[in-house]
Amino acid sequence: MTRRIVIVQGHPDSDPRRYCRALADAYAEGAEAAGHEVTRIDLARLDFPLLRTQEDFLHGSVPQELEPAKEAILRAEHLVFVFPLWLGTMPALLKGFLEQIMRPGVAFAYGKRGFPETLLKGRSARIVVTMGMPAFFYRWWFFGHGLRGMRRNILKFVGLGPVKETLFGMIETAGDRKRRKWLDQMRRLGERAA
Repeated sequence: MTRRIVIVQGHPDSDPRRYCRALADAYAEGAEAAGHEVTRIDLARLDFPLLRTQEDFLHGSVPQELEPAKEAILRAEHLVFVFPLWLGTMPALLKGFLEQIMRPGVAFAYGKRGFPETLLKGRSARIVVTMGMPAFFYRWWFFGHGLRGMRRNILKFVGLGPVKETLFGMIETAGDRKRRKWLDQMRRLGERAA
């Protein structure tokens, strides 16, 4: 069964040599080879404002520059977020993007009883993160706090599930063989739309 997949490239640097870009490309290659429909959103190439007021978040609209991204996400059946770990969490550009897209009326609605209604139910997600430290250390010592916050407080909050994770640690010191192995892993995930 083919799926509609959106890959959000969350690395703020548009340099094509960034390994996050290779990982996202490998996922897309695997998905497209398996017949899945793939849409890519490259945040480094978008220019959009940050939210600055609660009023804008609650009652404003998604900026025109992000309308195609919003529409792609609303059509998607599976979302993939690829980004480097910066200061223990996602880069600010990705957070700003999520604040613009995952707003009331798009990703959730406030309910009458105080509990929000999730508007993105029926979609799955994968978070792919690169980091300089060993991935197990990030999970064990830091409790994966930035990753947990994104998974629980953003993605699951708007109804995405299941949300799976792939962490690549020691990225700066990984040799070519290990990097090729990781790219193969991403292609296989893309083939399965997992």
